[in-house]
Amino acid sequence: MATYVYETIPRQPGEVPRRFEVMQSMKDAPLERHPDTGEPVRRVITGGYGLIEKAGAKSPAAVPAAPCSPGCACHSGPRIPAA
Repeated sequence: MATYVYETIPRQPGEVPRRFEVMQSMKDAPLERHPDTGEPVRRVITGGYGLIEKAGAKSPAAVPAAPCSPGCACHSGPRIPAA
């Protein structure tokens, strides 16, 4: 079951939509009415949480960072003598 965010559709200018969450199967059609009040609603598209790995799955090894080069910030600017 997935949790979806819905909001009421304002009927008058200046009216603020109210958001709520509903657990539904991905196969269910989006709600058209608020389950309690019967007000018209729309599904709100929100950001996800990214990829979730299966427990015990191995992640690919991280690629090592490339070494810096003479033109990078590490090698430019005045040198400060070591104390």
